[in-house]
Amino acid sequence: MDKSRRVFTREFKLAAVKELESGKPIGYVARQLEVNANTLDRWRREFKAQPTKAFSGQGRRVLAESHEAELERKIGQLTMENDFLKKLLRSFEEQQALGNGGGLSTRGSKPKKKQ
Repeated sequence: MDKSRRVFTREFKLAAVKELESGKPIGYVARQLEVNANTLDRWRREFKAQPTKAFSGQGRRVLAESHEAELERKIGQLTMENDFLKKLLRSFEEQQALGNGGGLSTRGSKPKKKQ
């Protein structure tokens, strides 16, 4: 199961903090917005610490990094598949060089000998 992190806009976070500042309970706001209460509390602390710099948009970087990691995994997988196929090809070439002794036959059946 592939879990991806949700990315919230600055406007969404500011609206959530505004709801908290209006006096609504954190649990109520968390359920309404479907966000963890700890996350809301962190947003509120970030906003109180630096109102103008809070939620500067660093969250999008996480998506780029996860996409990059996914591409790196794909490269690793394709490299392993290529190595496997190269070894398999080498094995078949060696069997062909030995006269197909013990290897797979390319013919469906052997022709019958005439008596």
